[in-house]
Amino acid sequence: MIEKNIFLISQSWVRIAGTTVFGIALFFFVLPMFVGIRHAGCYAGTIISILGIVYFALNPVIAHLMQKIWERDFGHFLLCIFLGILALGGLIGLTFSFLMIRAECNQPETPATVLILGCKVRRDGAPTLMLKKRLDAGAAYLEQHPEVSVIVCGGQGSDEVISEAECMKNYLIQEKKINPERIYQEDRSTSTQENFENAKEILDVHELGSQIIIVTDGYHQYRASRIADGLNLECTAVSARTSWYLVPSYWVREWLGICYQFVFG
Repeated sequence: MIEKNIFLISQSWVRIAGTTVFGIALFFFVLPMFVGIRHAGCYAGTIISILGIVYFALNPVIAHLMQKIWERDFGHFLLCIFLGILALGGLIGLTFSFLMIRAECNQPETPATVLILGCKVRRDGAPTLMLKKRLDAGAAYLEQHPEVSVIVCGGQGSDEVISEAECMKNYLIQEKKINPERIYQEDRSTSTQENFENAKEILDVHELGSQIIIVTDGYHQYRASRIADGLNLECTAVSARTSWYLVPSYWVREWLGICYQFVFG
């Protein structure tokens, strides 16, 4: 009987609340796609949200099916594995979120060389909104500390008219009036790992020390700091504000990126 189903959610308000929560989550994961932003975080979040909506909206049917599987010996084993994976995934997500927030809050106490991580450049060679916010955050720190230098990081993608580093340097000079002599370009990289490897060469050649201040979006600070630690760079964080509608999808993408980093280095 469905009434005895251990997977059945009997309270209708719980079903409505669950469906609503996952519906809102789906909105936030799909929304970036409508403005041309598509990445693994969008897709993973969309799939999870749809599964959540289906489970809560069709709970009596889904619960009845799960109960039938549960009553079989092999089905019992499969559902235990499935539920264990869900629990492990939730624990990993919470752990990563804690580490990401802690890294974002690791603000500098002493001046150090600023390292601004790049992202996509517009077709006209101007910074995208996300890149502009990173540059604005970095420029604010540079204005407060005129004695420090800055390394702008990012190579040129196949769909970009100039390198990210060149775009960033132009913006800092033209819009923020930063002295060009304070700016070093790292314009050969194609990944965050290469950003830091090439930036370390600049730090060594110009004797800028091993202490850096990473400027990127808050969600990205933890993974970036792990790379810096691996290169024996002491880092703190100055974070740019991510647009509200992008935070969920990029947050989930960062979970996937951290997993990849732990597995493959």
